[in-house]
Amino acid sequence: MFPAAVEAWAEFGGLHFEPSGAGRDLARTPFLLDPLCGLHQPRTLADLGRALDTKLAPLGEEMYGRALLAIDEAGRVYSLDHTGEWFLGEGVDQAVTTLLLGTLPERLRTGPPPA
Repeated sequence: MFPAAVEAWAEFGGLHFEPSGAGRDLARTPFLLDPLCGLHQPRTLADLGRALDTKLAPLGEEMYGRALLAIDEAGRVYSLDHTGEWFLGEGVDQAVTTLLLGTLPERLRTGPPPA
């Protein structure tokens, strides 16, 4: 494990949000910040981490398990679902804001997330 993940778990772990309805760009959906949600997906996190040249740890889930939330060594947060991988923010607070407001996240392409 790495410090950014441990700090995020300590500060935000266990928070559960139930937003609904229209968001700024897309529908807002429930999400939970609990690293246990992603413990069964180490290979998925390792594969994406290699593609991004960083390490990833589970952070939680969206829509009752339809998407996995992950955090990297720098504290950046991602969502992984059946349609792709998404960059939610430079930190957990920014990612939570993105999810609560229903702001369209940036789809990941090859290489690290945008600066």
